[in-house]
Amino acid sequence: MKDLKTILEECSIYDIYFSNRGNSILYKIPIYQRNYAWEREEIYALIKDVYDSLGKSVYYIGTLVTYKREENIFEVIDGQQRLTTIYIILKALGVETIPNHLTYSARKVSAATIENMPEFGEENDMGILHGFHYAQEALNDIVGHNKAALAAFKFYFLNNVHIVHYRVPNDVDLNHYFEVMNSRGEQLEKHEIVKAKLCAQLIGDNVAMEKFSRIWEACSDMSFYIQQKLPDMTSVFGKTMDSFDIESFDKFPNSNEGSSSLFGKKTISELLAIPVKKLEKVDEYDLSDRFQPIIDFPNFLLIVLKITRVRNEKCDFNPLSFTLDDKELIKEFDKIDLTPEFVKDFAYNLLLAKYYLDNYMIHHTDGVDRATENPWKLQYYFRKGNNAVYFKDLYDDKSLQNEAVQLLSMFEVAFTPKQRKNYLFYCLLHLFEESDLYKYVEFLRNLADKYFFDVYLDTGKLNDINQPKPNSFDEAILDCTKLNIKLENVNRDFNAVYPVGSYNIPLYVFNYTDYKLWKKYADELRGNKAKKGSYNRKAFFDALGCSDFELDAFNNFYFSRTRKSLEHYYPQAKAGDNWPISTQDINCFGNFAMIGSDANSSGSNWNPIDKKNRYLDTKSNQVSVASLKFRIMLQMCQDNYDEGIKNDDLKRPFGLEWNVRDMLLHQKKMLEIIMKVQ
Repeated sequence: MKDLKTILEECSIYDIYFSNRGNSILYKIPIYQRNYAWEREEIYALIKDVYDSLGKSVYYIGTLVTYKREENIFEVIDGQQRLTTIYIILKALGVETIPNHLTYSARKVSAATIENMPEFGEENDMGILHGFHYAQEALNDIVGHNKAALAAFKFYFLNNVHIVHYRVPNDVDLNHYFEVMNSRGEQLEKHEIVKAKLCAQLIGDNVAMEKFSRIWEACSDMSFYIQQKLPDMTSVFGKTMDSFDIESFDKFPNSNEGSSSLFGKKTISELLAIPVKKLEKVDEYDLSDRFQPIIDFPNFLLIVLKITRVRNEKCDFNPLSFTLDDKELIKEFDKIDLTPEFVKDFAYNLLLAKYYLDNYMIHHTDGVDRATENPWKLQYYFRKGNNAVYFKDLYDDKSLQNEAVQLLSMFEVAFTPKQRKNYLFYCLLHLFEESDLYKYVEFLRNLADKYFFDVYLDTGKLNDINQPKPNSFDEAILDCTKLNIKLENVNRDFNAVYPVGSYNIPLYVFNYTDYKLWKKYADELRGNKAKKGSYNRKAFFDALGCSDFELDAFNNFYFSRTRKSLEHYYPQAKAGDNWPISTQDINCFGNFAMIGSDANSSGSNWNPIDKKNRYLDTKSNQVSVASLKFRIMLQMCQDNYDEGIKNDDLKRPFGLEWNVRDMLLHQKKMLEIIMKVQ
């Protein structure tokens, strides 16, 4: 088996096209590869991603697989679309001479178009020609015409955009490689390269290789419960499939079929496919239970790697040097001195983390958010007998179940990008140490408070636009191997961090506010206490600063992924020198509402009372305006409108049913609730 370091190399664009050690390299795209096919959208997206990454040490662009045919001639097996796009962008940037060449076998028009670019003749490969013009347009639109900006982009593109170059060894059965890759219909992904590196440590140990491969393949399907992918593993998940009963990789059961004979083959499949045993077919009943995962497999691997390093290395591990971003997947694994023991430990942690992810974390049932149905589910897999499968609420206590769902979905909608799920790492690390359900919901409460007080109210952990700096969460929460969720300071000054006039208030602050409002309702209005006209209900709405608007908004509340836009309730268009309310006044926590972008764009310039009438109309998208904080603001506006009609002395000019006094009163009421730690 080849040393992976001799066949895998992380290369910059400069390394690929300009570094030739004295002899030009020719990358030849064989006839069996399809024509160049990237369109405007794909080229724009790539250039935009690179531009947005300026300042980062590395931007990973994917993988390139080549096979050496002759000296300095490499056949491109996978990655030709990406390799061609890179060449096109270099030409669009004005690079005249590229020492290493790209050409097409048996395609004279395509080869001539590439060679002559940016000069085009009468006969051209139209895909390449259009791609060049798309790249020029994208550079003009995204980078602009400023010479300094273009020079900075060009330098970054050449030196900081990296590709993983896999050189297929000459002794590999290339036909078998094609068979494997064609059956997958995809090029090598970063997580497949990681798998290859880990598998390489287990070569010669057929039993360990089989176990590792089975665990990896079962965990890689993120849209099914792990018990569904390993349905015969009663020795792992117990007879009812609702517990986790093994302590180490070595105790993971062997396949009944024994080791596969394929381990002796020296082909690329040994590292990448390893079809040790076809996984059990998921029955038709289980297929209906596919859910939307909250994280993809590459980013999940990073979370498991971080858990493994925290638990193994303890205080020798520096979490601040670790990046939860799949672009850094290979780099993070490269930091490890891989051994068979580490690979086994990682595989065990991968299986346990997937079990906790599936059974202790929320799932979104489908792609639609409806007004009266919470799409977030927190259920574990339970099988009774051979056929009957149930998905049971994690908590028997309904109040704890509801709170856990609200807390987990609050974190999820606040940190939707799959590269920003620090909260998921903390939750899984906690479950590795303590899986008691009552302690789990308590941990979630404390974690929500910790985020709010010791990150979002700590100016030292926020940047110029009040977003957490890199590593702010780990600095606040990780103490060596321990999770530190004890609050450092509950007496922080909200108004000093987000004063009136501050436009940059993070969405987490609004999500946390909605959670605290829901929690206040859940704690204070249960049973007969919720009866209309009761002392408790009156006191509840008095604390909110508005009249009673019924309880449906609280009963039906859930955190929707669609509410991502901040709206000025008193509109920006009607604030300033020529209006009764200043621009400074409206930029405050008390005037901001979290809302769906569809509702925000349709009515952002309306008067507050008009917004209230439109947003509460049954024909509008109720999900978009279902923030509890916003519902209180709407009711305060209605109260002012009603009071003005009843009392001519208090009547305000139309459009001022919501004014600066109301904004400040609402902010005061909200802070009294969210700044209180239970």
